[in-house]
Amino acid sequence: MITSMTKWQHARALLVLGLPLVGSHLAQFGVHVTDTVMLGWYGVNELASVVIGGNFWFIIFIVGSGFAAALPAIVASAMAKKDEVQVRRATRMAFWLSLIYATVMLPVFLFAEAILLAAGQDAEVARLAGDYLIIAGWGVYPSLMIMVLKSYLSALERTGVVLWVTVGAAVAHIFTNWVLIFGKLGFPEMGVQGAAVSTLMTETVACLILARYAVRNFPEHDLFARFWRPDNQAMAQIFALGWPIGLTMLAEVGLFAAAALMMGSISPIALAAHGIALQLAAFAFLIHLGLSNAATIRAGQAEGQGDIDALREGALAAVLLSLCIALAASLIFAVFAEPLLSVFLDPTDPDTPAVIAVGIGLLYFAAVFQLADGGQATAIGLLRGIQDTKVPMYLAIFCYWCIGLPVAYGLGFGLGWGGSGIWSGLVIGLVTVWISLSARFWLVGLRRMRVRVGELA
Repeated sequence: MITSMTKWQHARALLVLGLPLVGSHLAQFGVHVTDTVMLGWYGVNELASVVIGGNFWFIIFIVGSGFAAALPAIVASAMAKKDEVQVRRATRMAFWLSLIYATVMLPVFLFAEAILLAAGQDAEVARLAGDYLIIAGWGVYPSLMIMVLKSYLSALERTGVVLWVTVGAAVAHIFTNWVLIFGKLGFPEMGVQGAAVSTLMTETVACLILARYAVRNFPEHDLFARFWRPDNQAMAQIFALGWPIGLTMLAEVGLFAAAALMMGSISPIALAAHGIALQLAAFAFLIHLGLSNAATIRAGQAEGQGDIDALREGALAAVLLSLCIALAASLIFAVFAEPLLSVFLDPTDPDTPAVIAVGIGLLYFAAVFQLADGGQATAIGLLRGIQDTKVPMYLAIFCYWCIGLPVAYGLGFGLGWGGSGIWSGLVIGLVTVWISLSARFWLVGLRRMRVRVGELA
């Protein structure tokens, strides 16, 4: 039991578990930034193609990663009950569902050029993005396998290996990108295809390393023995928890993609400022995400033990940590807006002052929504820990798409507020998600837990 722990002890446990996950998320984020920067040096069309192709790949990937995201709560709960068999069953079926999803979606990558042309993209950019995705599409297999292994190892509190393998893969990716994109060390110059091959190689090697670590360090789980045998009950559990998580993440990603389209319709300056402000906000969000993952695991452990006090105290510690991080990020964005924006811009470019002027206003909005973004990430992590995913999905879709998006469009274009109106809609969408998910956990989730352990029965 972990009931006797104080809030500070819960906070320390969350940080010990969560900081390596934060580091791994930031390293993974660096992989995508590396592709963008290095292809930006290679050519404008190549840069545009990897931006479009990368977003195309990410949207498909994020939906499929829901099965992996369902795993930590199940594994943590099973370990708290000392049910090693359930750990093996759930992890195997998370692999199965991830691989099935990747196979179903593979044709979308193979025919990406035609899809992008039908969507009205420039022919050359669509061709290059298609060349990129024909190769990168195969990378969904190892990438989703990595997500499952990361979830499994994190739930077993082996987050250190997750961090170091992810950092190693990011460093290797920079080197292989340099070799394959630009044709160094005797290799042919491959451009966007080189970036795709580099990603596929590094993700495959990282997957094999994590799999080898899991097999060697947890032989009792015997993850890959008789891997071909289905387990309908475990598969149904992972599927039931996982598909709402994937669609919840898609709802948020989709809202920000729609905001980018709206900003682009205002002007290229507005879109450039939006892109930079969003990159900075995403960097801060990854810190919240790592702690949210840790909150899921800790809540899963408490749920498995039937320990309502540990669940409540751990949740309070997670909320307080998220609040502190959000306040620090908000202060940095508000005070250092111009220097942060300048890092992304060429000082000799004549458009730079205009981009900075717009971007400063947007970073002020980003400072405001840090509280909501961190709060909703924490709430959804806690809800996943108690295996509550379907209702949170409906709440997120409603708040993002029925409140946030209409408000963003109405203020941005109906009232003529432009970018400020669009970002006001983002803030309102995030705030409503934060409030609704927090209410779901504190008013419904905890009550259900009390009923289960007999306090209200």
